Amino acid sequence: MTGQPDITFVKKVLASGEPCAKCRDVEERLERSGLMSHIHRVVVADERDEGSEGMRLARRHEVVRAPFFLVRNHQKTTVYTVYLKFVREVFGGERTPESELDEARDLLRAHPDLDLV
Repeated sequence: MTGQPDITFVKKVLASGEPCAKCRDVEERLERSGLMSHIHRVVVADERDEGSEGMRLARRHEVVRAPFFLVRNHQKTTVYTVYLKFVREVFGGERTPESELDEARDLLRAHPDLDLV
């Protein structure tokens, strides 16, 4: 993407009050890579509160799994549910065999209804 997109990171708190493990993992990856500084807002989707901002965003954008990213650039919002695809498309991350395998795994975890061919 060109220009400075507005990026929202939506992470989940489970009904037990515990943070979502995948969300915690993605947040740590953002911190390690230095990309967290490019995230403009971090929003929580709290399973205990259907009215929480993150839950409202998930409904509005028809997202059923967390974490996810909302990238607004030039009046258009793109939803990313796969971390590596988000990094590659927004920040120009390099494709490697390892990153492609990680992205495929993330995609399958995000969409368990998909089947391997």
